[in-house]
Amino acid sequence: MKKYLLKLGALIFLTVIIFSSCTEKFGEINTDPDRAKDAPATNVLAWVLRYYAATHYDPWADMNEPSTYAGHLAKIQYIDEARYNFRPGVVENHWYYGYILLNNINEIKKKATADGADNLLGAAKVLEAIIVQTMTDRWRDIPYSDAIKLGEGVLLPKYDKQEDIYPALLNLLSEANTLLSTPSAVDELGEGDLIYKGDVSKWQKLANSLRLRMAIRISGVAEQIARPVVETILGNPAANPIMTDNDDNAMFVWPGAAPYEEPWYADSKTRDDHGVADVLINELLALDDPRLPVYALPATSDGQYRGFTVGAVAQPNIATISRIGRRFRLDPKGFSPIMRYAEVMFCVAEASKLGWTTGTTTEEAYEAAVTASLEENGVEQDDIDAYLAGGGAFADDMEQIHLQEWIALFKQGMEAWTLYRRTGVPSTHYVAPGSMFPGHNSPPFRYPYPANEGTLNGANNKPFSDEVKDSFWGKQMWYDQRTGVN
Repeated sequence: MKKYLLKLGALIFLTVIIFSSCTEKFGEINTDPDRAKDAPATNVLAWVLRYYAATHYDPWADMNEPSTYAGHLAKIQYIDEARYNFRPGVVENHWYYGYILLNNINEIKKKATADGADNLLGAAKVLEAIIVQTMTDRWRDIPYSDAIKLGEGVLLPKYDKQEDIYPALLNLLSEANTLLSTPSAVDELGEGDLIYKGDVSKWQKLANSLRLRMAIRISGVAEQIARPVVETILGNPAANPIMTDNDDNAMFVWPGAAPYEEPWYADSKTRDDHGVADVLINELLALDDPRLPVYALPATSDGQYRGFTVGAVAQPNIATISRIGRRFRLDPKGFSPIMRYAEVMFCVAEASKLGWTTGTTTEEAYEAAVTASLEENGVEQDDIDAYLAGGGAFADDMEQIHLQEWIALFKQGMEAWTLYRRTGVPSTHYVAPGSMFPGHNSPPFRYPYPANEGTLNGANNKPFSDEVKDSFWGKQMWYDQRTGVN
């Protein structure tokens, strides 16, 4: 893996070029003889996977904001982000990272299409769906159908509504499933597949697992779209395989040597800004949950597990606060989780609870999901059995399904925040008491649009930015049907 990562520094593709003037010798003048002009598709695949993990699971894109908005983490020093006092440059970076990734994925798609590499094309479509889903969940309405078309002369892409983006992604993943359904005798993914090591069957499982995620996400607003997708997948697992155990988890595992150390660990070497939120600690304590000592470290002052208020007004006595557990922050060879088997089974449990045809009972799916999360975190079988008979015992309750899924999503701040926005679970979550925007009764609905969008693509951006209130509120996500929140 390391040798491929080290080769990639010179292979990054430029995403946006703004021309202020032209010259007859422009191509000659702007050609760097020392820069690679083309790259094998597998190298670009490796770059995309590494860049995605580095830019979407680091402190800026996850720990500081989404994980605090979700109620998983709290900032214990430099608390501004947890109080919704954002840095405009960081927001712009998140926006650019997404489109840089989509531009490179587009290069993979073009190469795969030209070479007739169906498996590679399928994997690229899966990655496109992952990136776009993350972006629309961050901002809601974004350029998608018109994006990455600079070569076609589209300089100012129009915005697509989330109501159109989610169905488009479901179709994209269905296409990916078809492309990945017949593995080639030739290893089309190559050594650049840093997730599944060229195992096409696991990419197909990821494609269908993501379809389940997205379908369940819109189940409350578009059952007519969601239910057929779910029932088609679960009704024909041979044609639409999903993750079946933790070996199918989509994890980017870091080599562990600088500069390729897991981002939360790399941050811990020089920073001590994060603790575990009281929302999560209190839920785990109430359930006597065996994941508590895995997710969190006991406070150094007294050995107790104690969370901290998200966006607190006063600074804490740091010695009294639980830090993030060793598995999640103190391993240079740690992981960035893209999707887990546990989440898949929580989706199945929710579908079953809705009365949809799933081929299993709600209880069976729920217990499989909880068990998968516990096993992933190293909990022994006796303790799993005790938990399923105790604090985690099946209650045939949708809120319990959502709460257990929220717990299992630790280190997936965007997904946990999205689950909260869709369901309002956990109900114990709250607005940061030190909020920079008083008068709201819910944590943020969204991210602010980057300021540069108003400057560079103002006509297309304005109708959507006008719907934003206090940077983080205003128009709710399409799937966020909570009432009485602002």
